[in-house]
Amino acid sequence: MASAEVEQRPRMARPLSPSRRRWKRTWAARALFLMMIPGAVYLLIYKYGPMYGVLIAFKDYSIRKGILGSPWADPWYGHFVEFISSPFFGSLMTNTVLISVYKLLWGTIPPIIVALLFNECRQVWFRRIAQTVSYMPHFLSWVIIYGVSIALLSQGTGVFNGFLRDTFGFTIPFLTSNDWFRSVLVVSDVWKDIGWGAIIYFAAMVGIDRSYYEAAMVDGAGRLRQIWHITLPGIRPVIILLLVLKLGGILDAGFDQVFIFYNVQVYPSGDIIDTWVYRAGLENLNYSLAAAVGLFKSVIGLVLIVVANRIAKRWNAQLW
Repeated sequence: MASAEVEQRPRMARPLSPSRRRWKRTWAARALFLMMIPGAVYLLIYKYGPMYGVLIAFKDYSIRKGILGSPWADPWYGHFVEFISSPFFGSLMTNTVLISVYKLLWGTIPPIIVALLFNECRQVWFRRIAQTVSYMPHFLSWVIIYGVSIALLSQGTGVFNGFLRDTFGFTIPFLTSNDWFRSVLVVSDVWKDIGWGAIIYFAAMVGIDRSYYEAAMVDGAGRLRQIWHITLPGIRPVIILLLVLKLGGILDAGFDQVFIFYNVQVYPSGDIIDTWVYRAGLENLNYSLAAAVGLFKSVIGLVLIVVANRIAKRWNAQLW
């Protein structure tokens, strides 16, 4: 009788091995992996494939000999030393970091303020018109924006300088002065992208649960307290994400904008790493130096992203 009960007792299933469990989860998500294939192929071909060209940074590259046929630099880090030991290295790093930090700070706060204004606007038609007008400059090229800047800020024919001349009797060389050039770069960059950034933050604000606001109103909180205690904490992950992404390009400083705006007179305050590489590396056909500086920037950007991401995660966890 006892043996019959033992035979009728259900068998315990054997635990799956880790590899079998991974395969089972992968097979269950096969549709997602299929959808991921086009993006993965794109990354492999256009992002990871060109990394083969990084070898140029460690060689004395010759177009005639090609990447593999060109001799290795002696020493292999010689082009990095050439850039770091350049007499312009200090000023280039200073200009690049300062312009990037100014753009990072002033390019974050104004879009949040504009997004808050959009979020508080109750007239839908007016909000749509304001959004359209604010993000239209994002689609303008820097050539057009430079033309607008000349029309407004030119010391001889600019509208703003004409007002200063007629009212106060003096003019300001905004585009040729080392004291003003960085400010012109930052202000024009903020004006160009303020509406585009506001759309991102406004989309995050729309996703906040409205019940939080209703509970706050029941407790007697006004609009400012709702913004401070609900809206801003609600979009904090988006703010942190955008800051982390921008930190990765901290050494870019906007080559297109600076290259179009700058001139010989503002080299001390406006010459950045990319513009120097364009002149010293590409105009003089020193491709190895250009590749070395690009790799130098990429490594620093990668380190900044990793560090900023870890700090942001820890800071976000402490706040919550």
